[in-house]
Amino acid sequence: MAATTQEMSKSEIARRQANAIVKLVIYIVAYVVVAAVVQLLITRFIPSVIPYQVYINVLLALAFGYLIVSAFADVIYWAMRFRYDHPTARAMRNVFLLIGIGALIAGIAGAIGGGVAGVAVGGFLGIVIGFAVQQVLGQAVAGLFLLLARPFKIGDHVNLLGEDGIVNDVAILFTEVIKSDGTKVLIPNNSIIGNKIYLLPKQQLQGQK
Repeated sequence: MAATTQEMSKSEIARRQANAIVKLVIYIVAYVVVAAVVQLLITRFIPSVIPYQVYINVLLALAFGYLIVSAFADVIYWAMRFRYDHPTARAMRNVFLLIGIGALIAGIAGAIGGGVAGVAVGGFLGIVIGFAVQQVLGQAVAGLFLLLARPFKIGDHVNLLGEDGIVNDVAILFTEVIKSDGTKVLIPNNSIIGNKIYLLPKQQLQGQK
């Protein structure tokens, strides 16, 4: 999301949420219509393409599937903006986007295999994707927790995993801390969740300057 989305009125957020919902519905309807038209064209007018129909369906599912998942993630983003700020809503959107893409790929793989084999392929691919993005999703969920629970905020003087400094940013994967010598430290969010968080008084920071 652009930086201009960080400060908005409730009415503007509601308008953008409505637009996101409309876009989601349009993508779903477009996919159904296009898939039906392609099916009709292949079966009635170009039967020679029938052996390749499954691949055409996969391409359609991938293209429209990504658009639908992305639009749904946008709906989640704007729904979150009613109660939370831009970083928190963006973090939630990214989590849903990652999960949606993984489910889309696993579902398509299962459909290609068909029957029990399809379920096995989809399940196996889902496990593979799960292991592949486990670290990223773990950090994303931890970042989302930090943004929602707010044990510290930007500008606080903290000690995280032995790193003493000022919180400069809390993103979806990393928390950025600037030390007294100007060094920027990127700390994985899942490491922060599992360790102690020290909130240091402001006067201690002032004494270091």
